[in-house]
Amino acid sequence: MTDHPRVALVTGATSGIGLAIAQRLTQAGYRVALHSRASSTAGLQAAATLTGARYFQADLLEDSERRDLINQVYAHYDRLDVLVNNAGESSVIPHDDLLAATLNLWHRLYELHVVAPWQFIALSETYLRAASTAEHPASVLNISSHAGVRPKGASIPYAASKAALIQVTRLLAKTLGPDIRVNAIAPGLVDTPLTEDWAAIREQWIREAPMRRSARPGDVADVAMMLTESTYLTGEVILVDGGMNLL
Repeated sequence: MTDHPRVALVTGATSGIGLAIAQRLTQAGYRVALHSRASSTAGLQAAATLTGARYFQADLLEDSERRDLINQVYAHYDRLDVLVNNAGESSVIPHDDLLAATLNLWHRLYELHVVAPWQFIALSETYLRAASTAEHPASVLNISSHAGVRPKGASIPYAASKAALIQVTRLLAKTLGPDIRVNAIAPGLVDTPLTEDWAAIREQWIREAPMRRSARPGDVADVAMMLTESTYLTGEVILVDGGMNLL
């Protein structure tokens, strides 16, 4: 690690889950490429405080910007060991309001949650294989959702796109091993800027989940580090929902 620090790219890394994962990776000795969609002061500030980190901006809904991001990260670090597909978004739409789930929303969420991660993995495959060793196989980590496992979620398009990402994870784990391990995390409610206005849902988690609280970003980062540092686990989808899936 000292002579050749491993490198990770974390998309959507300027707040919440992505930032927590980036911080943990840095603490473990990784050099981390932080990403966000819009130019971000928070991203620049985070990169300045994390040893070996650098901030990159790209709109993941654009094919050309996805390609540029991978090229820029590799050009800067000259290797890539870990890819964390974390970037995402959500819109709250009642599941029975079918017309509110517009075609544009379906296309946007599928592009962001399925196509973009797929393309990043495809574009990174050569770099990941080159960095992989028997002691440290390369790692891809996809951040899905509790909603991709159970019939829940902010909207049906959101839940469906996260379920598709889980299936992509499993298929690629079969395809890319042993050099590249591919796993997913399916968080439930996490206290992030994305969910700060979800008071009613948070109250439900506090009332019903066996752990009696929603997750913190660090809870997800703990699992992310376990999966990243493993040399054997692949094709796994780990729920991080405080036991809400048991109800």
